[in-house]
Amino acid sequence: MTAVPAEDPRAARTRARLREALLKECAERPLEKVGVAVVARRAGVGRATFYVHYADLEALAVDTCADVVREAVDALHAWHGRPDPVHAPSALRTFFTGLAPHATLYRSLLSPGGGGPLGGVLHRDLRARSLAERERAGAADAPLVASAVAAAFAGVLADWLHGLITATPDQIADQSWQLLVALHRSR
Repeated sequence: MTAVPAEDPRAARTRARLREALLKECAERPLEKVGVAVVARRAGVGRATFYVHYADLEALAVDTCADVVREAVDALHAWHGRPDPVHAPSALRTFFTGLAPHATLYRSLLSPGGGGPLGGVLHRDLRARSLAERERAGAADAPLVASAVAAAFAGVLADWLHGLITATPDQIADQSWQLLVALHRSR
């Protein structure tokens, strides 16, 4: 088996600075009004260095928001034993509550219905995790339910962020949880 080479610490630091610079810029203005030059300058790197690490601003934004995808996937799977069908796990409540500081950025990458570049990453990662768990449990309907769970959650999250669903973070956590539990029980 071939070992995966370790990431260059300098490259990791540069990408971290670029991600932080983007978050700071997006706290001041929408992503559509942010440019590569401003982010690079704020990160203390040149434009050429930016392009060594990212193809464009959207690629940086998706990478910056990748943690929210991991948090969503983990929050949806943060229970053991038999899930409470009514109340979401506390990790899911925490996830929804924690979205507020960067909600504008998430909305720019996650279109209503769950599409967009961040929606694609969320769907892919959530489907993979759900599929693995359903297959481990021996469920014959694993691919169908995994796709339904990923699509439903990405859509609900996006619509809530865009104001198409009116609910507090706790309410949307419970409502989305109830929907996902129903999907798991439907087959």
